[in-house]
Amino acid sequence: MRNVTTEVKKVQGAWAMYDWANSVYSLVITSTIFPVYFNSVTKSEDRGDIALFFGYEIVNTVLYSYSISFSFLVIALISPLLSGIADTGGKKLTFMKFFAYLGSVSCMGLFFFDGDNLEYGILCAVLASIGYAGSIVFYNAYLPEIASEEEYDLLSAKGFALGYVGSVILLVLNLLMIEFSGSFGLVDGGEAARWSFLITGIWWLGFSQIPFSYLPDNPYNKKVERALLFKGYQEIKKVFFVVMDTSVMNRFLAAFLFYSMGVQTVMYLAASFGDKELGLPGDKLIITILIIQLVAIVGSYLFAYVSKKFGNRNSLVIMVFIWILICGAAYFVMNEYQFYALAFVVGMVMGGIQSLSRSTYSKLIPEDTTDHASYFSFYDVTEKIAIVLGTLSYGLIEQITGSMRNSSLALGFFFMVGFGFLLLVRIPRKNFHNFNETQNA
Repeated sequence: MRNVTTEVKKVQGAWAMYDWANSVYSLVITSTIFPVYFNSVTKSEDRGDIALFFGYEIVNTVLYSYSISFSFLVIALISPLLSGIADTGGKKLTFMKFFAYLGSVSCMGLFFFDGDNLEYGILCAVLASIGYAGSIVFYNAYLPEIASEEEYDLLSAKGFALGYVGSVILLVLNLLMIEFSGSFGLVDGGEAARWSFLITGIWWLGFSQIPFSYLPDNPYNKKVERALLFKGYQEIKKVFFVVMDTSVMNRFLAAFLFYSMGVQTVMYLAASFGDKELGLPGDKLIITILIIQLVAIVGSYLFAYVSKKFGNRNSLVIMVFIWILICGAAYFVMNEYQFYALAFVVGMVMGGIQSLSRSTYSKLIPEDTTDHASYFSFYDVTEKIAIVLGTLSYGLIEQITGSMRNSSLALGFFFMVGFGFLLLVRIPRKNFHNFNETQNA
């Protein structure tokens, strides 16, 4: 029994390390260094911030936003099919590896992007985003296979916490390279930024080998069949009807869609808000992001504890209510210290709501299924759609009203709708099939 328990803990620890491996992408590439570098190298004296993309003129920031939206739309379209194939053929780990390698190698490819090869840079950015989002589908699907229901919340929190710690460590290293490029033998901050993209890809690829070495390849010993594409469509159709016919699942996914529209938009545009509305310089914006990342570690464990005491639904309700207050407060933020204080609160609930959302959904998957990737595809697609809709709404409201503060109020509305759906959710307690039972069998 002791050996079995030790082996299970090793697998769970290795699973959580994938957050450590891939979270550097979302912080370094998506949120901080790459957007700043991209804007810098795509500006010119004669055209300003207008870039030429396949001969068409387009504002550089708009082009970057479209590239991210496109990548999320691609993964939203293909992940249900891929997860159905993975579940049918018992190839979840294979797909996870494929997307992780695609994303990490694409990050490394950004090392060669210098602004003159814009189409190449956009291609690498899109492929890196697809690799990141695609691997998460299969990574999340492992949670109900390697842990019991009682372990979901803390294990999910552990993953997010490791991700925040790892990404902050690498970001600090990259920032030191950029600020003191000469001490690292580099010409300038631009070259240091390119090296940071390469290091991010290597970090992602290297630390991914830990979960890849321990995660079970085919835990349910499924027989790999021919015509997997056809089987994948059948699997998705079956899961779709189960989700639609199960009120607790579709209500939770509706709540998750709306509050994720707010959460994900804040993640991607918090720095833009500080830049445009408050005029904060780049270094102070980086400090803000670091505050959010570090506090989110505490938040992940804090709300895992709250969920243990008061239940998942009540813990999520508390966090979404705090998010509503955050959106209202953002409208009145006038200086950097108020912005830092708001970032602290954002970090506290950001880590908690992401971690607990994942573990809560794990508890809603039927106990008699082994098709966890297919069920999690609905969760991940919901999150991707939320990103597209949230950022689009934020931008449109800013364009119409001329103020990001009004956009922040709109995010508060999304949270209120999600809050309403959460109140309708009743989470059952069941004994789910889990990896411990498999090992003991």
